[in-house]
Amino acid sequence: MRERKKNRISLLLTIIMVWVMFAMTGCSKEDTDASELKTSAAEKSESEGKAFVLGSEPLSFSFYGNYDWYTMPQWGADQASKWIKENKKVDVTAINSGGAAKTKLSTMIVSNELPDVIWTERDSEIEKLRTAGLLVPLDDYLDKYPNLKKWAGEETLNMLRSPDGMLYQFPNWYTSTPQGNAGYVVNSKIYKELGSPKLETTDDLYAYLKQVKDKYPDVVPFESGEGAAGVDTMYSAFGEGRTAYFTGMIAVPEGNEMKSLFLDPAYRESVQFASRLYREKLMTQDAFTENMDQVSEKLTTGRVAVYASPSPTQLGSRADTALRAKDPEAGYFMIWPIHKAGLDKNKIYPGNYNQLGWNVSVITKAAENPEGIFAFLDWSTGPEGQSTIIWGPEGLYWKGFDAEGSPIFTDKFTSDPVGRNELMDSTADLQWNSNTSFIDTSKMKFEKTLKPEEQNWETRWQSEITWKTQLNSTQFVNLDPTVESEEGIIAQSVQEIYSKARAMSIQNAKSDEEVAAIFDQAEQDAQKVGYAKLLKFKQDRWLENVKKLK
Repeated sequence: MRERKKNRISLLLTIIMVWVMFAMTGCSKEDTDASELKTSAAEKSESEGKAFVLGSEPLSFSFYGNYDWYTMPQWGADQASKWIKENKKVDVTAINSGGAAKTKLSTMIVSNELPDVIWTERDSEIEKLRTAGLLVPLDDYLDKYPNLKKWAGEETLNMLRSPDGMLYQFPNWYTSTPQGNAGYVVNSKIYKELGSPKLETTDDLYAYLKQVKDKYPDVVPFESGEGAAGVDTMYSAFGEGRTAYFTGMIAVPEGNEMKSLFLDPAYRESVQFASRLYREKLMTQDAFTENMDQVSEKLTTGRVAVYASPSPTQLGSRADTALRAKDPEAGYFMIWPIHKAGLDKNKIYPGNYNQLGWNVSVITKAAENPEGIFAFLDWSTGPEGQSTIIWGPEGLYWKGFDAEGSPIFTDKFTSDPVGRNELMDSTADLQWNSNTSFIDTSKMKFEKTLKPEEQNWETRWQSEITWKTQLNSTQFVNLDPTVESEEGIIAQSVQEIYSKARAMSIQNAKSDEEVAAIFDQAEQDAQKVGYAKLLKFKQDRWLENVKKLK
């Protein structure tokens, strides 16, 4: 423990030194006027009043995905980016992290060799880049290139604005409609063989899992997924308006206050329930050690009765296809979220979505043609760009748009699912500016023209269940403090306390009382390191968001 703390302090000092060194270069200036941040290319285009037309001239830029896990596919190797490269004259050069994203970015900052575009989390690190004068404001481009403004809307864009009132972030997977995948997947063959019992309440679930254990000794009754994420999914079952997102915040909104997660009765009860499942071997015993591949293997071989996760649809769909190929009676289906008896089932939210989506792209001052880059990003997030990136060049799996602006899918879309899925997989890591509402509406519109047995598994259950049962968490975004701030250091300590308490209560507690005792101690430990101050910080940020959304 002492060594981990020492390493964490060293890391924080390194980060601080990097930013201090950078500030000393004279590049830092708080709330720099937007006009001073424009590059000569942007100023020239603005003065002429002409929009940049993709394909009229070559556009090249470098791209850095700020993630340890991310390696950008070769641009032009797949059908979609090849078409864009040849027809829109856009070439993208990858700068990869090599598995050490933060270090790589810090090195580029200090050496003044920034990439043209950074694809990254929507967090406090962006504000550091912005206050250092490294980012290009996007406001002057919004009306000239209208897709982002049209599809994201003013409310979403306002939530993305920096303290200086300017917009620097181009969102990815943003949405104006409900979406999300969290929920419960059930093994259909086992369910039928056990008489298709009622699966609505936590009592129903417990009784069902006991039946599974008794009759199917080689089957995992309840699979909680990698990192026991399904335990957080079950939190929603014990309180109306609760969602797994609050466990990530380690805070619970009540009225106009942020309260302690450790003291939340619904959270405690959910962990007590999970602990009971673990003790009685009704839940996977390697919940905290298994990886996604191991979870997938259990699902695709039919050795799971119930699976809960923040996003179970991808593995559920894959497993359903694998099992049905061998046995038409096998497979998986989704159920309405489980709830504690007495609660309103329509106020149970196992997952969440927010209008801002996942992450963002920012254009740096290193870019020679920031307006051209924005024009490309804006095209990418519009109907033609989205259809090309997701389903390939026009004429293959789609051709033209209907009166409502949705792509018209060709016969090949349904007759060649293997080729279509391979193409979609090949561009998955090139989807930097995804427009969730456009994609989901297009998919759903098409799926409804098919017979139920012909519909895509994921799309069917999204339509029937998951999109109807996710909480809009937009008001809770951007609540995290910077890593090196006092609140940031507190947050790291509280996270350690929370992670330890969560694992101990599930794996080691022998009773509900022991679970409660573990969280009592966690609350005391958290308060000692400044939890109250962290909650106040999150509360203030949250209430600011609420004002923006009114």
